[in-house]
Order: sequence, then structure tokens, then C-alpha cells
Amino acid sequence: MTELASTQRPKRREFRNINAFRDLPTYRLPAAGLVSILHRISGVIMFILMPFIIWMFDTSISSDISFDRFKSAFNVGMLGLPGMLWKLVALALIWSYLHHFIAGLRHLWMDTSHEAVSKDFGRQSATFTLLASILLTLALGAKLFGLY
Repeated sequence: MTELASTQRPKRREFRNINAFRDLPTYRLPAAGLVSILHRISGVIMFILMPFIIWMFDTSISSDISFDRFKSAFNVGMLGLPGMLWKLVALALIWSYLHHFIAGLRHLWMDTSHEAVSKDFGRQSATFTLLASILLTLALGAKLFGLY
């Protein structure tokens, strides 16, 4: 009995409830975590915009008349919404595709080359993914909005 009393168990870790409004904004998410979350968000955006993607594809290849209607949706607008809003939806779709594609390639590279994966590589590849998707989106967005 005295042996059990003399050997104390190590103190258990204490967990506390977090306040989402107070604690989460102060949490510093690493670049790899941000890319992972944005990869999921971009997949959801593409899934939700799937009817819009199908409509764009169908009206752009059906005939010359439907292609003109497709172009006028982005210039004049449709369904009572201005063309600028449709361009912003298309820009969100462009970003989500580019980010999802580049982040997917990053994940495939990490899955196939286990020896190359390190904390430093994860940070560098996540930074590249973020920068590449944003820069490509800006370039294609400039074309979409008629800047060149």
C-alpha cells in the first residue's frame, strides 16, 4: 500500500475550451495550413459553380448566336444582374480552378517523393502555390476585365 502511495502518476494535460472569437483570430496559421484550407474552399467553390460552368461551356460552343449571348452576359448582364457581377463570379471560378490545380500538383509531388518532403519544402511550396495562383488569377482577371 505504501508503494502505491509513494509512486504518483504524472499530471495529466489540461485542456481548455477555446473561444472562437477571441482565440482563433490570434492563431498564426502556417502557409501550408492556409493552402490546405484554401484547397478545400476552392473545391467547394468549383462544386457550387458547376451549373455556371456547364452553362458557360454549353453556350460558348453551341452556335454563333449562343456565343454572342454568352459574351453579352459578361458585357451587359443577364437575369437582372450586371455584367460586372458575372465577371466577378468568373474570376472566383478562375482563382478556384488555378489554386485547386496548383495545390493538387503540390500534394501529388509530396505524395510521390517522400524523401523531398520537409518542413522547409512545405513552407516554400505553399508560398509558391499561393503566389502562383494569385498572380495567374490577376493576369487572367486583367484579360477578363479588358485591360489588355
